[in-house]
Amino acid sequence: MRASENSFFILLLIGATVLFCWILWPLYGAVLWGVVIAILFAPLNRGLNRSFGFRRNLAALTSVAIIVLMVLLPLSLIGAALAREAAATYAKIESGNLDLLNKMRELMAARPDWVGDLLSRFGVGNLSDLQERLSAVLLRGSQYLAGQALDIGQSTFDFTVNLFVMVYLLFFLLRDGDLLAGRIRRAMPLGVDHQTRLLDKFTVVIRATVKGNMLIALIQGALGGLAFYVLGISGALMWAVVMAFLSLLPAVGAGIVWLPMALYLIATGSLLHGVGLIVWGTLVIGMVDNFLRPILVGKDTRMPDYVVLISTLGGIEVFGLNGFVIGPVIAAMFIATWDIYSSARQEIGNPAPSIGSAGGKSAPAIPAPTDRATPPAA
Repeated sequence: MRASENSFFILLLIGATVLFCWILWPLYGAVLWGVVIAILFAPLNRGLNRSFGFRRNLAALTSVAIIVLMVLLPLSLIGAALAREAAATYAKIESGNLDLLNKMRELMAARPDWVGDLLSRFGVGNLSDLQERLSAVLLRGSQYLAGQALDIGQSTFDFTVNLFVMVYLLFFLLRDGDLLAGRIRRAMPLGVDHQTRLLDKFTVVIRATVKGNMLIALIQGALGGLAFYVLGISGALMWAVVMAFLSLLPAVGAGIVWLPMALYLIATGSLLHGVGLIVWGTLVIGMVDNFLRPILVGKDTRMPDYVVLISTLGGIEVFGLNGFVIGPVIAAMFIATWDIYSSARQEIGNPAPSIGSAGGKSAPAIPAPTDRATPPAA
């Protein structure tokens, strides 16, 4: 009877968890970013809590106000400006006002002979064909951005609801975050060491991905967009966002945007502008990563670059824009759980655990969790 009760309770637990995740799925983006922002700003909230005499409601409310003014409001303004610029670029290309043919003529006229031969081998030596291909690529890209802006406009109600849910949830996560972390620890059927290792890994990856990588990407994109704006290159804000996004990906970076633009400027006769952009990109944009990453991310928190790249691209493919956080977190949890399993086997000194017993030897077990544990430091 006892075994049947346990089996029924486990099924009930799994069913309730699946149903709860199912009803939360339409708002998973709001929940995800509420958790992420709460982890990032937990130290600020703790400092305010101490300053306000441990008045948790006042500290959490102040933290939310700071987050809205310093993070959410500027990002919303940038997003609106980007949507307008993408829609304007799409309209120019569709109407023919953006004359790529003249620009291509200037570039092709200044090209060296070996460049022309190389382009001919790849079937793009003809100016008209090359112009058509580039126009098609730019048209698809700007059409996608304009479509996303249109979707946001058509889904204003859903966006508002998600934003409200995120801010509302953020208040309670900041106020009760340590208590929730303690309850999660007590519910996990793992030993204290394993709990600490998994939760710390989760927190570290969130911070490294958002506070470190995203902040570095935003700075690099802003510096690249500033250079484009000073040089009078059209669509500076849109290019800044593209550079920021590419900076999130290892082995890609913002150089894939500013370097071809610098070479284009040099080839069309703007030698000073082109060389200046190369110097700015190398000494300023490129050095941001080398200087800030050890400070914001730390040397011991990074996964291998190939894991970050694959998990980020896979996460974006599955979960959309939210995947650049979800992908690395899943990869980190995968690595951490297998490391724990491997460590447990080495400590026990037995082969892989199996169900039941073999040859009179019982299978190794994971240490039982303790009743209480202190919450992790966010």
